[in-house]
Amino acid sequence: MPRTRNNALAEVIREAGWSQEQTAAHFRRAAAEAGHAELLRVARTHISQWVLGSRPDIKTASILCETLSRRLGRAVTPAQIGLDHMPDPDQLGGPGWDVATMIALADLAHHGGQGMDMTRRQVLADSAYSAAGAAVPPETWWGKTLEEARSRPALSRLTVTPAHVEALRDAMEYFSRQDQRLGGRAGRGALTSYLTNDVAAFVSARIPTEKLRTELMSAAAELVYLAGWMSFDSGDHAIAQRHFGIALRLAAEADNGPLAGHILRAAAHQAVDLHHPARALELAEGSLGQRRYAQAAPRERALLGVVHARALALAGRRKDARVALQQAEGDLTQADGADAPARVTFFGEAALAHETAAALRDMGDLPAAEAQFRHSVRTRALPYSRTHAVTLGYLGAVQAQQGHVDAACATWNRALDVISAGVQSGRVYDTVVQMRRTLSPVLARGGRTAAEVDFRAREVLRTVG
Repeated sequence: MPRTRNNALAEVIREAGWSQEQTAAHFRRAAAEAGHAELLRVARTHISQWVLGSRPDIKTASILCETLSRRLGRAVTPAQIGLDHMPDPDQLGGPGWDVATMIALADLAHHGGQGMDMTRRQVLADSAYSAAGAAVPPETWWGKTLEEARSRPALSRLTVTPAHVEALRDAMEYFSRQDQRLGGRAGRGALTSYLTNDVAAFVSARIPTEKLRTELMSAAAELVYLAGWMSFDSGDHAIAQRHFGIALRLAAEADNGPLAGHILRAAAHQAVDLHHPARALELAEGSLGQRRYAQAAPRERALLGVVHARALALAGRRKDARVALQQAEGDLTQADGADAPARVTFFGEAALAHETAAALRDMGDLPAAEAQFRHSVRTRALPYSRTHAVTLGYLGAVQAQQGHVDAACATWNRALDVISAGVQSGRVYDTVVQMRRTLSPVLARGGRTAAEVDFRAREVLRTVG
């Protein structure tokens, strides 16, 4: 049967102002972000075949839609590029914060076999991070979401008590420790199961008082946020993005401004890591808006501020970034003795130094970045193995960029020691991959120390991912 030319796809590519070669190049970048190595071979010939009427699979179509969405600054659906036989990822979930709470919680079981059919789970898992559409809900959304939550009827005969809230807080403490020590892939499946069973049951139950309702929603929001952070650390960026959106909705239902700011900060951190400066800045500025920064504890304000500085640095606003770094440092000096939520106990001198170093690195100030990474390494507490490994990896990269290869190798050996203790993290995996790329030219010149580090890194990659 002859194929029919896909004029809709050809027209959207024309609107993007790209050649087929350029479309393929941008497609490969989105595919790499989504972790689909098998799609990195997509070339101009593939784009040409799709325009001529060949039908890509669901995963490929999803990445193609995201690629074009980023270019055009609006959501591009499969139907709009002539692939109307494909499910629309937006119709399978939406941004997270704009989906009914109970539906959203059920859909979190994308890899647990509950709450979402196989096609829906697969499309979400195969989707790329979305840089199109609104990153932060409109102002009217916050009040509307709170009122809807207050009037939502109970769906079960269970009555929530303070013991249920304490159970969620205990779970948050447990899973957070797992993440910090071993990385996002440790315990993530168990957390997802807990969310879609216990947490969903509590949220849908009868809640006797408004105080108890807001406490429950805040505790639930923190757990969903943590699931999002663990997904981000695992390299599952579309899933992480959706989790952050659901967590944000729950925080709005709890009328908890500082928690909403914390979640938007995490989403901004993800956008920074994926090099989406406009998206990162929108999210970071959203984390500081309304009551989100003003009502936060000093320690949390410092965290929001330093991620804002990183977004400013990525956007090329160096002067503003340095001002934001100074403000974050000032906020942290006020944190000693001040009450702060448990979710920010990790953020201290070492964490601030790490984020400051990353901002300075992105601004091109490598000596200052190296000094801050060193300070972070010196002051990092032992339980934070995953972040410690990432910091060491970044420090080695900055040393190598300055031509200090022996120092970089020594630093990377320390990183590999930490990782070998059982860390399971996509960010750590990417750090080791970058380590090997940086060493590649040195290996070509016969560097023995570099060869030993490269061998260790290759062995670690077999287990860390």
